[in-house]
Amino acid sequence: MSTTALLLVLAAAVCHAGWNVVAHGVSRLGTPFLWWGAVASTVLWLPVVPFSGGLGASVGGLAVGAGVSAVLHVVYMTVLQRGYAVGILSTVYATARGSGPAVSAGLAVLLLGEQLSVTAVVGIAVVVAGVVATGLIDRRPTGSPAPRLLHGPSTASTPSAPGRRRRLDPGIAWGLLTGLAIASYTIWDAHALRTWDLSPVSFMVGVTLVEVVFYSASLGRRRGELVAVARAHWPRVLAFGVLSPLSYILVLTAIRTAPVALVAPARETSVVMVAVFGALVLREGSLVKRLAASVVVLGGIALLAL
Repeated sequence: MSTTALLLVLAAAVCHAGWNVVAHGVSRLGTPFLWWGAVASTVLWLPVVPFSGGLGASVGGLAVGAGVSAVLHVVYMTVLQRGYAVGILSTVYATARGSGPAVSAGLAVLLLGEQLSVTAVVGIAVVVAGVVATGLIDRRPTGSPAPRLLHGPSTASTPSAPGRRRRLDPGIAWGLLTGLAIASYTIWDAHALRTWDLSPVSFMVGVTLVEVVFYSASLGRRRGELVAVARAHWPRVLAFGVLSPLSYILVLTAIRTAPVALVAPARETSVVMVAVFGALVLREGSLVKRLAASVVVLGGIALLAL
């Protein structure tokens, strides 16, 4: 991977870690916050479109590409928010970011015809191993109380009886589902940008615009919460509106020239930042253990940069 592409991906990782911390803090708000996030993303980035390649080479391709991507992103955000509501930040985030690039790399080789060197394959494996280790370290024991959702019944589970079979940590389960969603939109978006020569900024704005429509349709009785959410959480909404699109615009710019199979795992340096945040601020586990796993991730990134 070129130095330019790597720097773009590392910058994207910083932004991605930032908006995930923001999203975790309001995970119980659900769709009302996601609606405001999509609106803010569209409004804040739309003025940038004329200065960043316009609508690209194909308006039709932009419509199809962004439309399909929006559906996949809505699935991703919904699953991610649900995971954050029932699991701890580091477990959900790291599991998702570990499984996502592994699946993305495989699909990139099979569907996009990308080729990988032995060093790249080893680098991907090391990154995924480090990310998964980060997610498994100090995870909440099965049967411990989970956070309560703002609307709906409690998600807390009762402790398992002695000798009873332990269930899979819900944070890991939802993290894996999130990883599949990540792989789906990553491969589709790379295909769309390369096939129709689309501008990353206009593509992202198209995605968030369609997301507004989807979230509007799914609000239902919760429409009445929109004003209250905006008043109470407008700084988070603005942060999300800036950082979430920016993180992916940088990735989209990178995958126009670099292999998806390399870009996808390289993004996961964000796991290092989120893991440290989880240990320092949220008291979610051992800082030393998380840093050790993070070093493994960085080692894999170094291999990808060769």
